[in-house]
Amino acid sequence: MLLTTIALFMCSFLSLFVFRKFAIYINLVDQPNARKHHHGSVPLVGGLAVFVVVFSYLLIFPDTITSSFLYLGCASTLLFVGVLDDLYDISFRFRLALQVLISALMMGVGGLILSHIGYLFGDSATELSYFGYLVTVIVVVGAINAFNMVDGIDGLLGALATITFSSMGLLFYFNGQQELAAFCAVIVFATVPYILLNLGIPLGQRFKIFMGDAGSTVIGFTVVWLLLEGSQTQLNPSFSPITALWLAGVPIIDAVSTISRRVKKGQSPFKPDREHLHHILLRLGLSTRQALVVICIFALLFAGFGILVEVVNIPDYISLIIFLIVTAVYFVCMQRIWRISVRVRQIFGINRKRNKSSD
Repeated sequence: MLLTTIALFMCSFLSLFVFRKFAIYINLVDQPNARKHHHGSVPLVGGLAVFVVVFSYLLIFPDTITSSFLYLGCASTLLFVGVLDDLYDISFRFRLALQVLISALMMGVGGLILSHIGYLFGDSATELSYFGYLVTVIVVVGAINAFNMVDGIDGLLGALATITFSSMGLLFYFNGQQELAAFCAVIVFATVPYILLNLGIPLGQRFKIFMGDAGSTVIGFTVVWLLLEGSQTQLNPSFSPITALWLAGVPIIDAVSTISRRVKKGQSPFKPDREHLHHILLRLGLSTRQALVVICIFALLFAGFGILVEVVNIPDYISLIIFLIVTAVYFVCMQRIWRISVRVRQIFGINRKRNKSSD
């Protein structure tokens, strides 16, 4: 196991350097602008390097997940279109249509459908019937874009993905689904080198790498694929669909809140802005590393609660009520965040001008 871990880590690490040179050659780099305050051109190849390792694993062990070749085809398409988007800024309508098509393929070919949402009313699962097809599309498209939206500060996307895949892997392992647990571990080990380089560890800012839309969309797609596979299996599900919400709690809650606020303002739900959780924490005076730690703590608490729900068999309706309360509280706070942030800066004597330099 140790040798396998080291091999995965090294393969991912070496892939990052190979793709980094390729990205610089074809100008697949992220430039600073009004919303992005990093220094210099940063290669957008984190997703390519990570998923070359993941894809290679599935080609060697195709029975690891349901319809592995369908997964590879869909994920490769998302990865390719993501690279094109990073290069040429493809229309969101086209990307949304592609995501809907991939959702249809997951349901029609792979049989991955959100057919029930857990045991909310007694001992029988709450079935969605034909409505499940629409809900599945919403869930797949939502998950893909939720992880894309959360990619805002160094280390955040990789850390949140690692927490989600690790928690899913534990639940797969507890349920005796060793192959799915191993697949989650592969993704985690392949992601760690990206996180290190993204944070400038150990080679400094000169070798910084970003995930890019290609990587973030495939991460979201992989998360929702495994969440559906783990919760919708008829014979031996590893966790409840409600538990799945907790395992990816931070991206889901932040995306729901952000989209709701934009719709309320009459804006496009997917219009970029600087009102995500990490932006707010930076304005409250935290450094990017401190904001990363705070958000990861929340993500670990959510995922830990999700695991606890499964271990001690907390009823689905209680788990859902708590999740909805947390989401509602977050939404209300974000609605009033400017008032709250001003008050917090006054209490702690935070200089706003100093904070702007860290955004």
